[in-house]
Amino acid sequence: MGMTMTQKILAKSAGLDRVEAGQLIEGKLDLVLGNDITTPVAIKEFQKAGLNQVFDRDKIAIVLDHSTPCKDIKSAQLCAICREFAKEHQITHFYDVGQMGVEHALLPEKGLVAPGEVIIGADSHTCTYGALGAFSTGVGSTDMAAGMATGLAWFRVPSAIQVKLTGQLGPYVSGKDVILHLIGRIGVDGALYQSLEFCGEGVASLEMDDRFTICNMAIEAGAKNGIFPVDEKTIAYLKGRVNREYTVFKADPDAVYARQIEINLSQLRPTVALPHLPSNTKPVDEVAGKPIQQVVIGSCTNGRLKDLREAAAILRGKKVADGVRCIVIPATQQIYLDAMAEGLIADFIQAGAAVSTPTCGPCLGGHMGVLSDNEWAISTTNRNFVGRMGPTSSMIILASPAVAAASAVTGVVTDPATV
Repeated sequence: MGMTMTQKILAKSAGLDRVEAGQLIEGKLDLVLGNDITTPVAIKEFQKAGLNQVFDRDKIAIVLDHSTPCKDIKSAQLCAICREFAKEHQITHFYDVGQMGVEHALLPEKGLVAPGEVIIGADSHTCTYGALGAFSTGVGSTDMAAGMATGLAWFRVPSAIQVKLTGQLGPYVSGKDVILHLIGRIGVDGALYQSLEFCGEGVASLEMDDRFTICNMAIEAGAKNGIFPVDEKTIAYLKGRVNREYTVFKADPDAVYARQIEINLSQLRPTVALPHLPSNTKPVDEVAGKPIQQVVIGSCTNGRLKDLREAAAILRGKKVADGVRCIVIPATQQIYLDAMAEGLIADFIQAGAAVSTPTCGPCLGGHMGVLSDNEWAISTTNRNFVGRMGPTSSMIILASPAVAAASAVTGVVTDPATV
């Protein structure tokens, strides 16, 4: 009986020849991640346990991205705790204001993630790195503390769902539409503690930014992780970023899957998720005309260069509708620089959008775009739970950058093909 990609990675991490779904293992970690909200809690647990040394200062990453630049006294105090810890333990990969980016875009960009590696992060969207053929998953701050000290973590080996992709994406359809379609089909608990393993000839047509988006939202289906096979596009992305040796794993032909799902990319339409769950999905044309007050283009889900290009192509030469606030947030400093070099930032500003330094801000209702009572936003972020971006009366529609940009121009939910 064969193993899936995830099972092979976990077996290697645990020093075992093979593992099976449901098996408890202790695995070696290649990277431990935290941010300005979760790391202070981990530091408290680290110190409470009497720990005074990290397992490897080169294998810990702390990114100040959720409330930075600091929005209030409390966020400043939390960031100060992180700075002090990083300085004391000489953490190599510490990213502060001016150097940081949204963590799940920054770490792959910096070459901190490679195929076959095991990464835990005190943030639920750590599953993003499966796009590079790694096993990555979110954990609590206590597990982060233990990981920083020991370089080890306990895992229950997940069973897997095989998602076979066929065809190619059509105009104005992207990775965001793929994952929203999948979550709409299986529900927010449809892959609970399972691995979403993508395969099929359709994978080759997806750009890396699409794959990052898809794996980023695996958690929104309840998945332990999402993972893509390593192909030529993956290798091209890693070139110049990752210089260390890494191992590429492939699922065995006789690997066991709990279920199999097929998605024909050619048949997908631009898709949105209505309040208050990512699974409440509909094709955009079924929702077209719904008025909105705010548009957010950015986040760890859709703040990469491809996302900004797609949004700018629609906003270029047009204006954001009266009564609508459009906020654009490049996910890293490098993406910001690349967007400037291509003239995308000018396109956004000339259209009447506000462009922010990298931050998670509005995604979690922290800053840089909090909603007011009864306001509706269309956002390229990953969650539209009650009260996620403002008061409990505010509403969030999840969408791709193309749909968000088209809606910013018209002031209502809009199919980008009609703008």
